[in-house]
Amino acid sequence: QVQLVESGGGLVQAGGSLRLSCAASRSWFTFGAMAWYRQIAGKERELVASINRGGVMNYADSVKGRFTISRDNAKSTVYLQMNNLRPEDTAVYYCAAGTAQSVPRDYWGQGTQVAVAP
Repeated sequence: QVQLVESGGGLVQAGGSLRLSCAASRSWFTFGAMAWYRQIAGKERELVASINRGGVMNYADSVKGRFTISRDNAKSTVYLQMNNLRPEDTAVYYCAAGTAQSVPRDYWGQGTQVAVAP
């Protein structure tokens, strides 16, 4: 059983920054990719950013230029650096991992709340 443990959410003012972390219970290289999704209340979960085994990164248009996904292979951890946060970024953020190279959905973390005040 794979465990993904997220941390780093919280409340921040618009324009501020947060960094989310997701630690996996097994080697990063056993996954095709890891990713961050978010879910706004009443809406479907959406992909925010992904990084695959080869290091290729993808971002939702709404976060390009503001968010950066990265990984630490030794720690089997993936990060999401979020800069210039906006109120519309307020959501529960979920870490995911799986075999798919760009949209992994096999395993999920418990979610971490990000709230951006105007």
